Amino acid sequence: MLIDTHTHYYDDRYEGLGDAAVERAVAAGVGKMIQADIDSRERGRMWEIGGRHKGVLFQMAGVYPGSVDSSWREEIDRMIPFTEKDIVAIGEIGLDYHEGKEFASEQMEALRVQFELAAKLDLPVNIHMRDAWDDFFKVLEDCRHLGLRGNLHCFSGSHEVFLRANRSGDFAVGIGGVVTFRKASLRETVTKIPLEKILLETDCPYLAPTPHRGECNESAYLPLIADEVALLKGISREEVEETTTRSAEKLFRI
Repeated sequence: MLIDTHTHYYDDRYEGLGDAAVERAVAAGVGKMIQADIDSRERGRMWEIGGRHKGVLFQMAGVYPGSVDSSWREEIDRMIPFTEKDIVAIGEIGLDYHEGKEFASEQMEALRVQFELAAKLDLPVNIHMRDAWDDFFKVLEDCRHLGLRGNLHCFSGSHEVFLRANRSGDFAVGIGGVVTFRKASLRETVTKIPLEKILLETDCPYLAPTPHRGECNESAYLPLIADEVALLKGISREEVEETTTRSAEKLFRI
């Protein structure tokens, strides 16, 4: 069995189609999928489809950095009640400066607050990071005392970034469709990261792997990612499946 550690089956691109996509994933050998939370506008839909696929879809709770603005505290307040439900992580949380740094300080403070929440609840964190590694490490290293664990979703950093993160916590990396892109630097990075520290993900409906690049992604394509990781590491697909599944089950307690 494979586990997809990052999905969005409540996304608008799946309108009316999410249940069928989940069923295709199960048929393809992906027995468990974890949905990452974004904000209060989408959270209700996430829990609706999750409720229809209990034991297959699992939920996180968190406020995505792109949803952070001057009213971020109110958004976190709306998220807090969901931490009393059966969630598997705080996420996806992090920093994203791709569209600008207008709310950079707010993003950093929201990240710190959610780190503290994860530590309090003894839950892993699921990290979204884009164009903001320097500030991320400022927050993470300041929170080293929290003993954080989690994964760096849609990892695009270097091996050195991976090592630095693990000096301030216990972090795996989420490897998705980008690893199948022939010119991606991630391919070399994957060869350096221990298999025990790799989790598989699709981030569906985004970032579909080759040969589906540009299409609506879904967890049924996760075997393509597993195959590519096996090829890059020179090991069997079975070893990738067994190790990544065991790591995901341990981290998220599913």
